[in-house]
Amino acid sequence: MRDILVTAIVFGLLPVILRRPWIGILVWSWIGYMNPHRQAWGFAYSMPFAMIVAATLMVAMFFSSEKYRLPWSGTLVLWLVFLGWMTLTTVMSIYPERAMPLYTTVIKIQIMTLVTMMLITNPYRIRALIWVIVASIGFYSVKGGVFTLMTGGAYHVFGPMSSNIYENNALALATMMVIPLMIYLFKSYPEQRWLRICLGGAILLSTVSVFGSQSRGALVTMAAVAGFFWLHSRSKVFTGTALAILAVLTFSFMPESWHERMATITSYEEDASAMGRIHAWNYSINIAADRLTGGGFNSWSEDTYAVYSPESRTTNIVAHSIYFSVLADHGWPGLILYLALVCIAWRTLSKVIVRTRHCTDDFNPALLAKMLKVSLVAYLSGGAFLSLSYFDLPWHIIALSVLLGTLYTKTTAENPVSVRSPARRVPLSHGQQ
Repeated sequence: MRDILVTAIVFGLLPVILRRPWIGILVWSWIGYMNPHRQAWGFAYSMPFAMIVAATLMVAMFFSSEKYRLPWSGTLVLWLVFLGWMTLTTVMSIYPERAMPLYTTVIKIQIMTLVTMMLITNPYRIRALIWVIVASIGFYSVKGGVFTLMTGGAYHVFGPMSSNIYENNALALATMMVIPLMIYLFKSYPEQRWLRICLGGAILLSTVSVFGSQSRGALVTMAAVAGFFWLHSRSKVFTGTALAILAVLTFSFMPESWHERMATITSYEEDASAMGRIHAWNYSINIAADRLTGGGFNSWSEDTYAVYSPESRTTNIVAHSIYFSVLADHGWPGLILYLALVCIAWRTLSKVIVRTRHCTDDFNPALLAKMLKVSLVAYLSGGAFLSLSYFDLPWHIIALSVLLGTLYTKTTAENPVSVRSPARRVPLSHGQQ
């Protein structure tokens, strides 16, 4: 039954995509983040729904009368340079035949993210995309929160099978990245009481789900995000007190197994998993020092470990970090380009916040920019312990920073009154679709 339902929904949306190509981005994102076909156990489980939607979208764009163009900026230029560098490192990789499949997967995601910037061109569409991301990941985080409460936090919370967020650590990080977007939506509908109640419940349950993941990296991420919130809050006493109460209540609720696992953070020398991370990071530094282009995708193997990290005895040969993953795959130039992209996106969001802080548009770009920065804080802190360099969500955040920068930094510079005037209110209309 689930197979038929998912298939019917996807194929039923294809005619809609042909009429309105931008809907294809929403459907593709829904499939990519929620993986609804992984909730089935029959023919739909392995159906290439994302590829079918992407192909339909491309056809729709080709025959559409709408003009599509990329929002050119320094971020986009640097982004394309990074993609070009990834292509070179794949050609120069240690195992080209092993690198190509992952390269193909990553490039597909990157192309669709670039297409996102061509189609999601106004506030209405941006908010629709945020709703899809929140609902897709929120499905698992809310369910995980309920599961944690029902089981007393004794078990790990996992995401959809065969996805980037299946592992408990990965789902916890994705949840921490999506909670700020939930907060943005919560504050965007001040008059929708029941919607705010649902979103508020989703925020609380998602937070519980992060603790229920029993991820040590998630605990570090929560501390970083909480600290960022506190530093940027207007009422530091109230915010600090609320965070402290929440921490005490949560810590007292979690079982002994959770406390024992979190305690290993301070005794990493005795933990095989933590030492495996250190060896992996040492491997990344050594291979990047030896090869300008790094090892390329999927260069992690027992043979390369024997050369670049001979002291390691681990059998779990992965990067355990977004930074060291990029470093090992693409060398120091690749890591510099990657970090530069994040820095420019952060700077763009900061500009949007400054230039739209008095904006009375219902879209509230300043608030969205603030929450996107919080999502980046979660990714940059939690990602230090996970191999999620090519996960869709951070790239979508960078894309949203480009779109906000295009929509608001240029507009405010040319006509600041239209967005800054407190007396003006610009509601989102159906025509903005």
